[in-house]
Amino acid sequence: MDKKHHLNGDQLLAFFEALANPHRLKIISILDQERKYVSQLARETEMSRPLLYMHLQKLEKAGIVTNEMELSHDGKAMKYYELASFDFRITPKLIKEAAKTITFKKKEGK
Repeated sequence: MDKKHHLNGDQLLAFFEALANPHRLKIISILDQERKYVSQLARETEMSRPLLYMHLQKLEKAGIVTNEMELSHDGKAMKYYELASFDFRITPKLIKEAAKTITFKKKEGK
């Protein structure tokens, strides 16, 4: 996904939120080298699989990673994650345009 163009406000916030965590930055740095299956990634990040999946979901929602299921030689299903292509440049104009499309959640009772 090309993050250079056409991000609405909600997508921009999801992208920033995904990057605002040291564990997710570590996942990105590992996947920048090569795609990994979940067990490999869990070992390399020294993270439990449930916690890793939570971080991967945030990254996937933001369009930063993608996944693909494959069968191993012994027939075992393996979920691989890889880094999506992105090139991001933050400018005042980008923020101004994205801000117009942010969905603001109203607090209950208001």
